Amino acid sequence: MRAYPDRETALALLRKYNSEPFHIQHALTVEAVMRWYAQELGFGGEAEFWAVVGLLHDIDFERWPEEHCKKAPELLAEIGCGEDLVRAVCSHGYGICVDVEPVHEMEKVLFAADELTGLIGAAARMRPSKSVSDMEVSSLKKKFKDKKFAAGCSRDVIKQGAERLGWELDALMEKTILAMRASESQIAQEMESMGL
Repeated sequence: MRAYPDRETALALLRKYNSEPFHIQHALTVEAVMRWYAQELGFGGEAEFWAVVGLLHDIDFERWPEEHCKKAPELLAEIGCGEDLVRAVCSHGYGICVDVEPVHEMEKVLFAADELTGLIGAAARMRPSKSVSDMEVSSLKKKFKDKKFAAGCSRDVIKQGAERLGWELDALMEKTILAMRASESQIAQEMESMGL
């Protein structure tokens, strides 16, 4: 049996260590994307676990960027997160700040989708609609190739993520756009309700 907190507890921990609207929105986005992927890939019974991992994946990044994925276990212990959740959170920093390799399907999805949601979000903000609702893979690929655009989003990590999953990059992009499209308005409402 997986030990993981309910969403309310997880969100309270996120808010305790994160106050920047950008970081909160990223956490909510990755949470929703992970829940979508769990359903899409046949792990519907684990969807809430995948979602909580997504919500908490950057728990330590805002306050301790130099200790990203190293400080996380200590913070996650505050709400009794199990080893599998802690491992999954840490694995998205593989090859960047930790040596915890993503091996489970959920860890691979988190590794691949985390950076990509940032790139898609940045591309959406440049669109007249300010939304992913009308984004096509072809326009995202142009932004992906432009190294100056959203330079903080690692193209190498996104490519590695697709390879780890055994997917074409286009498939990863298309699925992640669909996942973000499905939750965009709900996340906007939640951000507003938090006053962010």
